[in-house]
Amino acid sequence: MLFVCYPKCSTCKKAEKWMKDKGMEFEVRDIKTENPTEEELKSWHEKSGLPLKRFFNTSGNLYKEMKLKDRLPGMSEEEQFALLAADGMLVKRPILVDGDTVLVGFKEKEWEEKVI
Repeated sequence: MLFVCYPKCSTCKKAEKWMKDKGMEFEVRDIKTENPTEEELKSWHEKSGLPLKRFFNTSGNLYKEMKLKDRLPGMSEEEQFALLAADGMLVKRPILVDGDTVLVGFKEKEWEEKVI
């Protein structure tokens, strides 16, 4: 199980504590120092069943600075994947990858249903 997070993110800390409290074993990966590749993002997107927009950290400063809310609708999927792979701070976190299950963002009820 791979837990992709940003160590300073309060939601990531909450998710990590939740997993530890459940006795789950997982590998931690810092999204800022080891950004997901385009290939990983494409695979996770496909497995998640989520719209690609859900992979963007829409509340992040970089997202707002780049005015992506207005730009994303006109971008191709390839351009969006390249953008996500360029900077981990654009990616919604945490991401939990467990085989064919990919969860983006921490919603305790959803994680409870899909991981345990």
